[in-house]
Amino acid sequence: MDDRDRAGLLREAAQRAIRYLESAELRSVAPSPEVVAALDGLDIPLPHQGASDGDVLRALDELGSPASMVTNGPRFFGFVTGGVLPAALAANWLAAAWDQNAMFHAAAPAVVMLERVALSWLLDLFDLPSDSAGAFVTGATMANFVALASARHAVLEEAGWDVEAHGLFGAPRITVVVSEEAHASIYKALGMLGLGRNRVLKLPVDGQGRIRTDDLPLLNGPAIVCAQAGNVNTGSFDPVGALAEWARQSGAWLHVDGAFGLWAAAAPTRAHLALGISEADSWATDAHKWLNVPYDSGLAFVRRPQALRAAMAVSADYLPEPGDHRDPSDYTPELSRRSRGVEVWAALRSLGREGVADLVERCCQHARRFAGGLQEAGHEILNDVVLNQVLVSFGDEATTRRVIAGIQEEGTSWCGGTVWQGRRAMRISVSGWETTEEDVERSLEAMLKVAARHT
Repeated sequence: MDDRDRAGLLREAAQRAIRYLESAELRSVAPSPEVVAALDGLDIPLPHQGASDGDVLRALDELGSPASMVTNGPRFFGFVTGGVLPAALAANWLAAAWDQNAMFHAAAPAVVMLERVALSWLLDLFDLPSDSAGAFVTGATMANFVALASARHAVLEEAGWDVEAHGLFGAPRITVVVSEEAHASIYKALGMLGLGRNRVLKLPVDGQGRIRTDDLPLLNGPAIVCAQAGNVNTGSFDPVGALAEWARQSGAWLHVDGAFGLWAAAAPTRAHLALGISEADSWATDAHKWLNVPYDSGLAFVRRPQALRAAMAVSADYLPEPGDHRDPSDYTPELSRRSRGVEVWAALRSLGREGVADLVERCCQHARRFAGGLQEAGHEILNDVVLNQVLVSFGDEATTRRVIAGIQEEGTSWCGGTVWQGRRAMRISVSGWETTEEDVERSLEAMLKVAARHT
């Protein structure tokens, strides 16, 4: 392929991508069964001879685009994922063209600098200690993994054990404390770290999923406490300030899983929810949630940089010698890494502090409108709508299931189901930059019509 052919292919790809984005408003949020069935056309044996680049692109667009869920549109409320901001999408395309491996400053100075700047901006935005270390990883699960690996190193080092050198065989036992409402990613990270998914002490929660602090246990020896900022169902926050004081008194490491809730710290009317979070020892969040950047953009922050580096650093004879610059590979599980920081830098630069705050505030206002409209129609809201999450019951479990299925099939919006403290519910997660009041009203009207047919 010569330069002219490559340029033509990339222009065609851009045109097809633009058409896809512009058509999102006109499509049902969920793809039809017919276009999903047509995906079978992609399931062929590996051809002996390759296709032209143009044919490859056309197959992707003609079969893949119609069968895609419109998660980048303004009425997808199924998960805490917003559509990609224009600046972040453009940065993603440009960074892919750069084709940099963001592991060492010596090999990729531009993307490593952008990552460093983005991390410093985020620490400032979240009001976390400015000398904390950070890492770009694949998502919230790996962000929790990295932070908890740092915690494992620190608490065992204090007990006189080098876990990176000697592993966990013969190591002092670590007490891991979690909430009864801890997210599944915490358990997965604990399993990968050899700390065990079931060898945890679970703390009871209140009706909104917040850890109760009226009877905290006495902790002895190495201990890690996991708190939550933003329950995945209710949006509620654990009382991190009280937990931080307890952890300090116990000599424990406090980690905060703030996959989407940590972004509340950036919004003036929501920042009170995050009070005390800066007192923790590590934090995990996900930029593809409320910052609206592409997927695969998790973030881990650790108060003690040396703990993060000890848990993650790598060395080999063929790798560059350590220099004066920060090398991201010393802070992440991966050696080869895509340039995640470029998109986050672009999103933050395009929004600024006020833009991030406005994005969070608008989503929370939309959530309250959903809750109010559904409640006025006689449906039960199961949570205090403190953030961007709404839980609604349409009656018994069977009825609620029918309404959820009906809303998904109707296509104006898309919401998922969940179970909250034993009750089936529909969960509305509002986190997209494009969602407007008109989108909310249009979605609410459709939801109520579907609910009226099934209740």
